[in-house]
Amino acid sequence: MTTPQKIVCLSAEAADWLWRIGAWEQVAGVTAFFDQPADSVAKPRISGFSTAKLDEIEKLEPDLIIAFSDVQAELVAGLMRRGLNVLGTNQRTLSEIEATLALLGRLVDRELESERWLTEFRAALSPSPRSAFRTPLRTARPRVYFEEWNEPLTSGIAWVSELIERAGGEDIFSDRRSKRSAADRRVSPDLVVTRNPEVILVSWCGRPMRKEEITSRPGWDNVAAVRNGRIHEIRGEDILQPGFRLVFGYERIKELLFKD
Repeated sequence: MTTPQKIVCLSAEAADWLWRIGAWEQVAGVTAFFDQPADSVAKPRISGFSTAKLDEIEKLEPDLIIAFSDVQAELVAGLMRRGLNVLGTNQRTLSEIEATLALLGRLVDRELESERWLTEFRAALSPSPRSAFRTPLRTARPRVYFEEWNEPLTSGIAWVSELIERAGGEDIFSDRRSKRSAADRRVSPDLVVTRNPEVILVSWCGRPMRKEEITSRPGWDNVAAVRNGRIHEIRGEDILQPGFRLVFGYERIKELLFKD
């Protein structure tokens, strides 16, 4: 197989990974959601997440386009109809994320560099020793509600649920993490109240959190996390992109679960 030399990344985690493993020269265009490193050669921004400039992508004459998730399925179809070569992945779990990153490393002939970064990734995401966070007043895992979207309420994707558990928390909607579609992870406000999380973590897909919107929901004044002011935002790029930056999101989760 010929190593691709002109790659378009429609999702940020792929661009980030190619930059980390030394394949940035092979990148021809990126999504606007990727914060390009200041010391790197800037690449054209050719897409959002669910939208893309198909004509501009075609003009780049890419030999590979990398897409992620069912949200980009229509983009993938449109690009393929134009005769372009597209790799679409739909990873949802931490193990699937590792496998996808390893695949990207093989595609650009950077397997050794990829494995070095994956070794660091695995180590950084290893489960926290639960005893290290215990105090005389707390022996149980804190109950956590992760809100991925607010209209309608959507609980966390599988890898987020896994990271909460690795950090020492209990995801109150872990029973839904096997649902691969966001629509299947929708929850009612009343159910959140019933499950009564002690911590609420929020990442609204790039939209800033409005804490007052959460605290003013009917009946939520009875939720432990609201009563105790334990509502925290995590940057989308650190928790909702299935790539290396989950390392930073995981550190943030560990900090927030046991800081109060």
